[in-house]
Amino acid sequence: MIPTTPNRGPKDAEDKGKTHMFAVLKTGGKQYKVASGDILRVEKVTGNAGDTVQFNEILMMGGDKPVIGVPTVAGAAVQAEILEQGKGPKVINYVKRRRKHSSQRRKGHRQQITVLRVTEILAKGAEKSGVAIAENGRGFDVNAAPVAPAKKAAKKPAAKKAAPKKAAAKAEK
Repeated sequence: MIPTTPNRGPKDAEDKGKTHMFAVLKTGGKQYKVASGDILRVEKVTGNAGDTVQFNEILMMGGDKPVIGVPTVAGAAVQAEILEQGKGPKVINYVKRRRKHSSQRRKGHRQQITVLRVTEILAKGAEKSGVAIAENGRGFDVNAAPVAPAKKAAKKPAAKKAAPKKAAAKAEK
């Protein structure tokens, strides 16, 4: 017997025939389908708990009139509030070399994550919103211009030494 899923239609009779707006955003190399009020766990986003961030890399907007970006939807954004910064579950990498080597290695890793609550989905006007753009990790921004590393002060070339007197005396002979 196939288990039945609950009806995922509109909750109120007033909402029948209306579709709720959603967006597909890209962050941390992954894509997420979100609606207003959703809570999601993404790779680390720079900011503190309580800050509001904006994701501008929107691949698709859904609702009454779906819009598919080429590759992104121009002027669209998703705003979210940071609820928590933390670490994900531990992932264990276990390597065992069999037969003649008889060695093994166990290494663990906990990915840094950010828990967000989607507050608003903007179809237009993302540039004028005044909300900080979400940046992954330590301020990594794909669209920012590359920063040239600071150059070290150039050393002055060493002055040439005068020829020794012995060589000059031999030349006179």
